[in-house]
Amino acid sequence: MPSVLELTEGVLQGDTTLLARAITLVESTHQDHQQKSYEIIENCLSKQTQSIRVGITGVPGVGKSTFIESLGTSMTALGKKVAVLAVDPTSSLSRGSILGDKTRMPLLANDSLAFIRPSPSGDSLGGVARKTRESIVLCEAAGFDVVLIETVGVGQSETAVHSMVDFFLLLKLAGAGDELQGIKRGIMEMADAVVINKADGANLKRALRAKSDFERALHLYPPKENSWSPRVLTCSALENRGITEIWDLIEDYVKLTGENSSFQKKRKSQNKYWFLQTVERLLTQGFYQNSEVKKEISDMTRKVEINEISPFRAAEELLTAYRRQLK
Repeated sequence: MPSVLELTEGVLQGDTTLLARAITLVESTHQDHQQKSYEIIENCLSKQTQSIRVGITGVPGVGKSTFIESLGTSMTALGKKVAVLAVDPTSSLSRGSILGDKTRMPLLANDSLAFIRPSPSGDSLGGVARKTRESIVLCEAAGFDVVLIETVGVGQSETAVHSMVDFFLLLKLAGAGDELQGIKRGIMEMADAVVINKADGANLKRALRAKSDFERALHLYPPKENSWSPRVLTCSALENRGITEIWDLIEDYVKLTGENSSFQKKRKSQNKYWFLQTVERLLTQGFYQNSEVKKEISDMTRKVEINEISPFRAAEELLTAYRRQLK
């Protein structure tokens, strides 16, 4: 493994091989690796960038990979460097992930201006890799103009992605019952744009009808604090139609939020959020690694299972044992 200095210099020089090695270090759960990754991230934070972070979510089968490839190649054609952080779901049984995003994006994978990094979701809430936030920092330091974060689009993944991006794009599919499923207050309020994909062939009319439905739904929500009005667009990633308009919309968003200062305000708020999230994670990690907790937790679990003690009382006793050892 290269040294911290070698990895830092490689990332700052835009070396994608060393960037990949640095992300691997960041994703490692080994204590020594974590300390090294903190150093690399802190060294990279000082580099000023003008990057745009775009979160893309949608249910499985909506065409996220095809859409991202189409959007990514349209941006590299403009000379922009594009990084894709794709999160693959981890099996709860085998603990494995396919990590096949590069095979689903062959054109982008072979583009010299693009970098695709698939990562397993592991046990992270909502299928977002636990270290995705840090990986974004590394990609930006490596000189990527746009960072696209793809999520599996289930559970609470939308909330996690929304908390680390500038622009949040909800990808929808017409003609598959997805229109009604999509009009949910939480996800619609988070979206900066709703894009109806696969608007081609026999599905075009359904896509236009779904566009009207979503536009009516968006009018029911209060205006965003940043003065941005979410838009609904249609596209065909397969036929590469409507993609340029989506990128133009993202640039309009960045311009507006930059002018009214809400862009940087949002990033500062996200930094605070991730600081508090990390504190919470480290506290939980320290608790379960505590020798007294390790000794007591099996016995407490057994007692809870046979109703010898309530789960609430067991938790209190475990915390008491933990605090006693800290004194």
